[in-house]
Amino acid sequence: MSFKDKIDKNNLPQHIAIIMDGNGRWAKEKGELRVFGHKNGVTAVREALEASVEIGLKYLTLYAFSTENWNRPQFEVDALMELLVNSLNQELPTFQENNIRVNSIGRMSDLPDHCQVTLQSTIDQTKNNTGCTLTLALSYGSRQEILDATKAIAEKVKKGEISIDEINEDLFSQNLYTNNIPDPDLLIRTSGEERISNYMLWQIAYSELFFLPIMWPEFSRETLFECIYLFQNRERRFGKTSEQL
Repeated sequence: MSFKDKIDKNNLPQHIAIIMDGNGRWAKEKGELRVFGHKNGVTAVREALEASVEIGLKYLTLYAFSTENWNRPQFEVDALMELLVNSLNQELPTFQENNIRVNSIGRMSDLPDHCQVTLQSTIDQTKNNTGCTLTLALSYGSRQEILDATKAIAEKVKKGEISIDEINEDLFSQNLYTNNIPDPDLLIRTSGEERISNYMLWQIAYSELFFLPIMWPEFSRETLFECIYLFQNRERRFGKTSEQL
């Protein structure tokens, strides 16, 4: 029996965020270049997205390229940028057929011009879709996001648009890159590494965390279904006791 058949459709996580890790190591184990792993990782992205649509998930966010990834060898960075453009162009019909809205978070202005054009075009063409929202975290770093939010709020205080007393969690969240999507209920990281790597530090305060031993190219639809099933069997207390729930 598939884990999909065990899932309670009335208790789905609203938002799943994924750290797609292990492409390079997977390729190295096969005697290939890291880029080979990234190309095969696209298949895993498709698996995760198809499973999300199939189960009725509303938000899926993928950590595609961090601010720290710019420090990788130029050859690998260039290959990743081209892979982004090609993937968006190839998958656009799939996005439209499956009512998927594409979104992005991060410093888009850091991306090469042709990447920005393709990404914005995809966002514009899918903006009216009402199914799953696929958010790509590109040139994204959570610490930078928090600093940007702090500066934006400070500027509003300086201009007299808000008072210091009006600053609260809701206001701060409204100034993050993720202001138009809910906080993740579930965070998944592949590759066996057990760290957050500067990803949604504010937003995952009460997320359930899953660290999987498999590499990202090995991620499948069944993997996502299993994570959702296990998520549903965890007790989320949000600071309360079990008896209060």
